Amino acid sequence: MAIHPGAVRSVGVAIKPGDARALAAVRDLTKLLESHRVRALLEPEAATAIGETGVPRAVLVREADLLVVLGGDGTLLSLARAAGDREVPILGINLGTLGFLAEVSIDEMGGAIERALSGEMTIERRMRLGIDLERAGATPRCWIALNDAVLAKGASARIIDLEARADGQLVTTYHGDGLIVSTPTGSTAYSMSAGGPILLPGVASIVLTPICPHALTQRPLVLPDGAVVELVVHARGGDVQLAVDGQEGAALEEGDRVTVRRSPVPTLLVVPPNRSRFEVLRNKLRWGER
Repeated sequence: MAIHPGAVRSVGVAIKPGDARALAAVRDLTKLLESHRVRALLEPEAATAIGETGVPRAVLVREADLLVVLGGDGTLLSLARAAGDREVPILGINLGTLGFLAEVSIDEMGGAIERALSGEMTIERRMRLGIDLERAGATPRCWIALNDAVLAKGASARIIDLEARADGQLVTTYHGDGLIVSTPTGSTAYSMSAGGPILLPGVASIVLTPICPHALTQRPLVLPDGAVVELVVHARGGDVQLAVDGQEGAALEEGDRVTVRRSPVPTLLVVPPNRSRFEVLRNKLRWGER
C-alpha cells in the first residue's frame, strides 16, 4: 500500500515543542513543499519557525492528506490519537533517541518527503486498541491507543490485583505492580521493558505483560487480535492509574472495569519501502554489537 502520486495536496506538520532542530527542519520542509506546490498546514508551535500563526491540531488532522511529525515517538503517538477515526498517513521524522515509530532520520527527511509525494513510500496499517472504562453509575470513558493501555499502582507501595478475562473466560488474577495491554507496535515500548515479547507489526495479536508480578508463574501472554480483554480492579486500598500510550488516562477505583479490544480503525504509518522490520530492530536495539 502506498500514497498515490499527486494525491497529496496538503501536508500537516506537527513538532516536538521547544526543539530547535524541529524548528529548523520546518523551514526546510515548507520550502520543499512549496517547490512541489503542496500546501503546508502548520501547528502553531511549528508555524513560529516561519513567522506564521498556524492552525489548531483539529484542523490539521481533518484537512491534511499527509501528516509529518518532527520529534520522537511520543509526538507521533499524540498526533495518531488526535487523528481519531480518520485514516490519514503519518510520516515520522525522528529527533529523539530511539524512534521505533518515527524511524526516518532528520538527514533522510528531504528524500523521504520526495518519495512520499511521488508514491514511492510504503504505508503500513498498524493495529490500535479501543479502551473503555466502566464505573457503576457513570458514563463510560473511551480512548484509542497505538501502543498500549497500562493499569498500574500509583504512589502507594501496595500491590494491586487485576482480574483478567478474555472473551468472558477467566485468564487469571494478576498480583503485582500492574499490567500492560499492548499492540504489536507497542511490544517494543513499555511491554518490552517489562520482559514482554517483541512482535512484528503484522502479527495480529494483543499482548498481556504483567509488571513485577508477585508470582513467578505469571508470564506474558499473547492473545488473538479478536480477543476482548476485561480487567476488573481490586486496589487493596492503594491507588491505581490507567495510562493510555503513556499520555492520557484516569485514576481507577475499586471495582472499575477496563475493556480493551482491537479498534476497527488502524493508524497508517509511512515507512521506507526497502527497510525491513529486522533492520529496524537491529539498528534500534543494537543487536549483534559487542
